[in-house]
Amino acid sequence: MEPCDILAVAAHRDDVEQTCGGTLLRARALGQRTAILDLTAGEAGTRGSAQERAAEAAKAAELLGVVHREALDLPDGAVENTYPNRLKVAAVVRTLRPRVVILPYWTARHPDHSTCSVLGYEACFVSGLRKVVTHGADGKEQAPHRPFKILYASLYADVRPTFVVDITPHIEQRHAALMAYQSQYGDQPEGSGLFVPEQEIRERCFAEARHYGLLGGVRFGEPFVQKEVGLVADLLQVPVQSI
Repeated sequence: MEPCDILAVAAHRDDVEQTCGGTLLRARALGQRTAILDLTAGEAGTRGSAQERAAEAAKAAELLGVVHREALDLPDGAVENTYPNRLKVAAVVRTLRPRVVILPYWTARHPDHSTCSVLGYEACFVSGLRKVVTHGADGKEQAPHRPFKILYASLYADVRPTFVVDITPHIEQRHAALMAYQSQYGDQPEGSGLFVPEQEIRERCFAEARHYGLLGGVRFGEPFVQKEVGLVADLLQVPVQSI
């Protein structure tokens, strides 16, 4: 398996499509290699089965143009930040060797999402420790690797983003990737009290992307948070107009 440039890690199949799918599409358009790691199979969801979601995830991955997607065996609804789970994630990080890892924001309604945020960060740290042993799919011991940048997709968090990625050319493809999950978002009686109608999903997704796009001075955007301070070399090249 060849290394990737960007790895998006999420708790469930369809999380990435909602939070940073447009950014992955933009990266692909720039010639960068992207990948997705889902921690669970989504077997505890109200709608659909793990098998259905696996097929939908494969279709969405094709629409997003990622070079690799896989799901771990962590229990849906009970993701825990344990050392064995950190090693599982670290093994994937060492296999794919991304420069950038995207995680969900650390404050979230769903406990799996907030746990994934901390678990993903600590797994990236462990992945860089030379004396921590993990093995790849071929059974061979892996070399350490630590990503250069960790970003947090903050779409559903009540937080002002550090920056916004312009996804304007990719907004329709992003939505198509999300709607590949017909077991979750297609109109159906099961779970109708919990899920909004399919047409409203489109309206919400486009409205959110429009909101963040306006913050960044573009039409549609996806928001991200970084914990570290940014660095600017040329004040004349800082984007987004102040007045």
